[in-house]
Amino acid sequence: MRVTRDLPSFAAGEVDVPFVIQGYEEVVATDTAWNEHSHPWHELLWNDHGASTAVVGSRVWCITPTLGLWMPAGQLHSASAVAGTSYRAHFFRHGTVSALPDVPVAVEITPLLRLLLERLEEADLPQHSRAVTEAMVLDVLRPSPQALLVQLPTSALLRPIVDVVRADPSDQRTLTGWAASLGCSERTLTRAFRSETGTSFARWVAAVRAQHAVQLLTLGFEVDVVADAVGYRSASAFGAAFRRTTGMTPGRFRTR
Repeated sequence: MRVTRDLPSFAAGEVDVPFVIQGYEEVVATDTAWNEHSHPWHELLWNDHGASTAVVGSRVWCITPTLGLWMPAGQLHSASAVAGTSYRAHFFRHGTVSALPDVPVAVEITPLLRLLLERLEEADLPQHSRAVTEAMVLDVLRPSPQALLVQLPTSALLRPIVDVVRADPSDQRTLTGWAASLGCSERTLTRAFRSETGTSFARWVAAVRAQHAVQLLTLGFEVDVVADAVGYRSASAFGAAFRRTTGMTPGRFRTR
């Protein structure tokens, strides 16, 4: 069963709010999708448990307990989460100043940031303490050098590859094999991938596999099972690729 929630779209700052930072938390009982929408405030998305995704145009971000996503006010986006995911959303009043840009960007959910955000949820927090904590949150927010991001090609030429690899990340076809299947040259596909994604076919596949792996790891699957599910011949090969993409080993990610 999959539930779709319809949310409205607002321009940045269209609705005035009395808060500087306000949190929201929910555990979704069923697989859930949110239609394309936008908020009048900025939003920091992250999870207590599980993995979710957010989509902006042709870009797909994976959100985890350690890697969140900053969504600027007024930015159209859609999202999805599997049953059992405990997600967090912190809303920042439009006009608050931080080091984050006015575009979606990954944010590392450090232990300090998590503690500060959780402190803001204390019902009896004095107003002065709240103001100090909010200022500290804004001070420590930084873009992350790591991002579980996949740029989806949209051309008819690459669509068959996108559909197959995202449905089955263990697919072993090389660019040479795809060129033969699609009746074009390998050079044509190479140029198309570079033009539409800014990266190579191999790196794009690695990013898709990493997103899928993160979802399986957060569900508790063993590393060797995940390695096989996303197309690696060994756990060590998977671990090396996962670390190149995410900056941490699968084992470390699984235990966080």
